[in-house]
Amino acid sequence: MILAGDVGGTKVHLALCTFNEGKLVIVRDQKFPATEFKSLQDVVAAFLGKKDDAEKVEHEVVAACFGCPGPVRDGKIQLTNLPWNLDTRELSKLLQIEHLFLINDLEANGYGIAELPPESIFTLFDGDRAAIGHRALISAGTGLGEAQLIWNPTSRRFLPLASEGGHADFAARTPLEIEMLQFLIQKMNGRISWERVISGLGLQNIYSFLRDGKKMEEPDWLRERMEKEDPNAVIGTCGEDGSSELCAKTLDIFAGAFGAEAGNSALKLLAAGGVYLGGGVAPKILKTMQNGTFRQAFLDKGRLSPLLHTIPVRIILEQRCALMGAAAYAEQRAAEISGRSERVASRSAG
Repeated sequence: MILAGDVGGTKVHLALCTFNEGKLVIVRDQKFPATEFKSLQDVVAAFLGKKDDAEKVEHEVVAACFGCPGPVRDGKIQLTNLPWNLDTRELSKLLQIEHLFLINDLEANGYGIAELPPESIFTLFDGDRAAIGHRALISAGTGLGEAQLIWNPTSRRFLPLASEGGHADFAARTPLEIEMLQFLIQKMNGRISWERVISGLGLQNIYSFLRDGKKMEEPDWLRERMEKEDPNAVIGTCGEDGSSELCAKTLDIFAGAFGAEAGNSALKLLAAGGVYLGGGVAPKILKTMQNGTFRQAFLDKGRLSPLLHTIPVRIILEQRCALMGAAAYAEQRAAEISGRSERVASRSAG
């Protein structure tokens, strides 16, 4: 059995995984509110303690991997939004799991793409589907994550490389975005990264700019919902169904910025294999993502626009992609070290 984790600033998503005829299978998964725990090992203990008695012996964890936000260096990471310092060696001893790994959360997402069935990926536009090459991954969720998936023609596999590109400087493209940038610089008293615009927090930043900077009307019913409910969910719902002009405009600006940065990623990597959009935001605003705003910004690259027309863009619908990637990475690395592959063994058993 493989233990996989997707560690975020607000939640920790854990799963027990196995393999059936070579295919990754999630046996059980559960989300935990991160702020209610003092450490990652406490979350893991709570998760494994939920097992039925019948599971305890035969489902021993042979390897584990946790995808975490931020750069992992020498097996260690200081989490961005949680007061946790994680150390691979320490966690391995505390959890008594010999093969335990920490990787960047977008790196985990990258490994997860290969595990997804076709129905878990939505094609936004085709490009040249026959092209083979590097892929770019950009995920808008609580924050903005980016990664590069490097194509190895010899092994015919992708190697995900972690990145902190979401924290690069936001580049305003239009007069309205320039106004928004100036508004946000004043509001936050400093530089603005792409994450401040393309993320859950970014949705709220755009909303406040339109409401307070551009003086767009916020009806009483909308203000009440924003105060009582999840603001991002309200913006998404009311923007998608057309009940709020303010929310619809927020989503429009968001989609334009998302498309521009996705296009930037495609250019920097020459991502002939496509651009993948991960995270929780894009799947919830598919109507907006298809209205042309994202595509126009993605393609608007001057003399290089013809190149962008050839690059496919796909949205990851499976919210457990990072978990699947973490499990796949744990199995692969443990197999390299121990000489025994759980994936290969499952094929032999079938």
